[in-house]
Parts: sequence; structure tokens; C-alpha cells
Amino acid sequence: MSGEPAMPRKLLFVVNVDWFFVSHRLAIATAAIAAGYEVHLAATFTDKRDEIEAHGIIAHPLAIRRGGANPWSELQNLMRVFGLVRSLSPDVLHLVTIKPIIMGGLSARLLATRAVVMSVSGLGFVFSSNARFAAAVRPLVLWLYRACFNREKLRVIFQNRTDQDTICAATGLPIRKCVLIRGSGVDLDRFAPAPRAASKPIVVLAARLLKDKGIAEFVEAAKALRSRGVEARMCLVGEPDPESRASIEPAQLGSWRAEGAVELWGHRQDMPAVLQQASIAVLPSYYGEGVPKVLLEAAACGCAVVTTDMPGCRDAITPGKTGLVVAPRDAEGLANAIERLLAEPALCNSMGRAGRTLAQAEFGIGSVVATHLQIYAELLGPP
Repeated sequence: MSGEPAMPRKLLFVVNVDWFFVSHRLAIATAAIAAGYEVHLAATFTDKRDEIEAHGIIAHPLAIRRGGANPWSELQNLMRVFGLVRSLSPDVLHLVTIKPIIMGGLSARLLATRAVVMSVSGLGFVFSSNARFAAAVRPLVLWLYRACFNREKLRVIFQNRTDQDTICAATGLPIRKCVLIRGSGVDLDRFAPAPRAASKPIVVLAARLLKDKGIAEFVEAAKALRSRGVEARMCLVGEPDPESRASIEPAQLGSWRAEGAVELWGHRQDMPAVLQQASIAVLPSYYGEGVPKVLLEAAACGCAVVTTDMPGCRDAITPGKTGLVVAPRDAEGLANAIERLLAEPALCNSMGRAGRTLAQAEFGIGSVVATHLQIYAELLGPP
């Protein structure tokens, strides 16, 4: 009957793991609920399920191993995703990172799902690594991407222009189906500058402790600075990721702790407080980043940034104005850049202020959320 209320539109996110969804997509999901969507999340759940469900999001457990490559396990996950998409029949299917894009994209193609959004949050290990495994699976991933991209009501979100150009050239994805959104957004009220203690300056690298995040280069830079007599606390914030082939071994962390050039702060829930203490935020990554969220959060807190001249990393700053870029895998160059900022407090403070201005202008979570809701609405058309 015409007088009956319209059924809410269904939005299904498929994401590798719940903690990534909370940190990078939760604000979009809650805004979609406020806009009248019924929101579902399919993911591997760790300890975030209660928090997610408290927002009114309907949870569907998966068992995706981010670093796994067992064909039988991947087929089982594909069938789970296919079954979920078939049973829910979402109006919008939002897929985030490689495995969900492939599993959900193939399912959507077979089931003629109404609208699909794919978020390429960096090209990751498969495209950035020279390891044999990465080189072996790269052609298969590109072939599967081509199959998943072959639909009309599709938008593929990239975080930096280099990734967009790379994937479009390799797969034939039309530029009209692409959207460029620089990063996942920052809560500018939570991540804001605060007075820093007038003590030894703090230099922070906050990341998963993976080799290709430049962790070893940071430690070598810390040793070099100590040998030069430079006064600073060099702090690693994060923990290893056992599902990654590039994870730092616990024994290596123990060795670094004993050497004393860096402080190991472990995983922290209070990242605004961590970054508000720091004068400089460092990410010497050569991983396939999108736009690293921690660099946007650091800028919002007024930290000067030192990062690598790599896609995604260099997109997070205005080089020479909000931070410095160095070559990847260059511990000496990294040490020199950090030493320069420590030796020139006025420059460091100026870059921190400019970083906050940049974050306010381009990286606020509100604009990121609004753009996503606009994408959904454009794909679906009028109710």
C-alpha cells in the first residue's frame, strides 16, 4: 500500500577485521544510520563487536585472515560472503581492501547487486613488495580486479592519485568510476594541539610494527642521533602484526629494548594524548599506503612530520611546509631530517602549525563522511 513506510535501504560493509572498521569507517556507518540506512558489517571480529553493535550496526562474523593465502580457506570465505550478499540483498555493498573487494566484487557480479563501492586503502604488500609471493599473486589480483570492476553502478575510492593511476592503467578501470578521497578523515576535536612539556623532545613513530613501515630504519636513525649527541626521546608506538609476513619478531624488539636507543610504548588506545606529547611524528614507510591516518592525526595535533617520498605518505603533507620527505630505506637521511627539526625549533613549530591548518582544510572527518553518503545517494538515485 502507498501509505506504508518505505523500507530502509541496506548498506553492507565487508572489511577484513573489526578494529580497522572502527578506526577507519565507523563514522561513515553511524552517519549512514542517521541518514536512514540499515547498516550491516561483515568482518573478522576480535574485541570490537560490542562497540560496533552499540551503534546499531548489525554484525556478521567472517574468518578472513589478512595475511593468509590458503586457497581452500579463501574459497570458504568467498562462499560465506556470497551467501551473505545473497541473503541480505543490500542496496549498497561497500568493500574495503583487497580480499573483501575480490570476494564481494565477484559475489556482487554474480548476484547483480544494485550498487557497489570499493575502497582501495593503499595498494598494500601485494603491489609494494618485491618478495616472490607478492610478485606471484599480483597478476591474479589484477585479473580479479578487472572482473570485479566490470559493472556499471560502481565507484572505486582511492586515497592517492598514484594508486588510482596504477590501477586504472593495469585494469582498464574508467576514470569516471573513480573517486579520490585523501585519507579516512580525522576527528579534529579529539586530535588537536595541546601544550607540550618543556622537556626532552619526543619523536614518535606510531604504526603496526612491520618491516616495510620503516621500523628498522627508525631504530637505526635513533642510534645515529644518539651517537651524535642529539637529545630526543625516540618512541615506537604499536605492536607486531602476526598475520603479516613483514611483522617484526618479538626477539628483535627485545634486542632493541636492551640497546636503549628507542622506547617501546606498545599498543596505545590514547593516540590523541600520544601525539599531543610529540614534537615530531615519523613514518618512514615503503609499504603500499593509501594516505596514512596517523600522519593526518599527527598534523591535526600540530606535529611536524617526517615521512618518505612514497605514494600516500607524501600525499599526507605539504613537503617543506608541514613536514619533510626522505628517501625510503634511508636511515641516515631520516636521522638528518629529524636532527634538522630538533635543531630548529622555530621551523618545527611552524610546520606543526601549518599541519594543523592543512588538517582543518582538507582532512576533517565531516567532509569524508559527507562525500561517502553522496556517493551512495548518487549510485542509488531517488528512493
